[in-house]
Amino acid sequence: MGVRKFTGAMVCMLLVISATGQDLHFSQWFNSPLTTNPANTGFIPDADYRIGANYRNQYSTVMTVPYKTMSIFGDAQVMRERITNGWIGVGGVILRDVAGTGKLTSTKVYGSLAYHQMLGLSSLLSAGFNAGYVNKRINTSELKFPDQFDGKFFDNHIPTDAVITTPSVSYMDVQAGLNYAYFPTENIYLNGGFSVHHLNRPRESFFTDDLPGQESRISPRYIGFANASIKLNEMFIVNPMAYYTMQAKASELVAGGTVHYNLSGDGETQLIGGLFMRPGDAVVPMVGFMWQNIRLTFSYDATTSSLKNYNGGRGAYEFSIIRNGFYSEYMGDRQQSLCPQFNR
Repeated sequence: MGVRKFTGAMVCMLLVISATGQDLHFSQWFNSPLTTNPANTGFIPDADYRIGANYRNQYSTVMTVPYKTMSIFGDAQVMRERITNGWIGVGGVILRDVAGTGKLTSTKVYGSLAYHQMLGLSSLLSAGFNAGYVNKRINTSELKFPDQFDGKFFDNHIPTDAVITTPSVSYMDVQAGLNYAYFPTENIYLNGGFSVHHLNRPRESFFTDDLPGQESRISPRYIGFANASIKLNEMFIVNPMAYYTMQAKASELVAGGTVHYNLSGDGETQLIGGLFMRPGDAVVPMVGFMWQNIRLTFSYDATTSSLKNYNGGRGAYEFSIIRNGFYSEYMGDRQQSLCPQFNR
């Protein structure tokens, strides 16, 4: 391993150790709706149900084993015929993350439930929660500790005082959130939401007892977001958006937007372009393609922080695919919020 890659790997290892309680995340947070806010469950302005998948690969230029985050999700609207101007959203999401040489593996399975109520003809209020099972495990045989360094290399045959007593931990996890949408005209759509994750503050530690000065319970994570969809004409729809999250002493801001271009003229085929920024961290360009009810997007995190000295600016890349669908019995009679669309 070269000096630069070794140094970068050590930097990333320190980041993992210091952020044990930090959550998995995607730069395309808007394409992972159920992990952003459980109130997004069944909040599908342009469809009745959706299924999707996300994949993120990070630190491949500085880590022997890059960080890989994957998720699949699905949600749907139900009981629309039983609730006056409202409905229930049901869904679920599975996440899996593998990080670093020690293969720190996280598996999360959540079920989500939300209630959506129209307020008049141009507003929608939503509230939701999810609960699920989380497992984290680590391959201790692949780990190397400071007292195993012989001056030139890390030697696993050298005994270490670091003892991980519980290489696999599991716990229950709970989130809750609110969402509000305002759509005064068919060409303007505004939306914002707030959620709190880890409401039950589960304990997460690979040690039987807490280490000195360490808190093994996961800190609550707060997420707020706002976005808009504005139809400029029959060729362009723009979507400015922003996302902010805070957990313990860590925070992240992502701001930017996307533009949809009506490639086919009837709105069935669209080109998507986007640009986002995480101030002090990365610039994230995005490209995508939409055909009928299937949307595929790709984004790339170009590092702008000091980490670029080790990864050459090549931070991460992400893929997202989402398919929206309609119930045949509801086609043409959707009494709910609607996003701007081409040829409406």
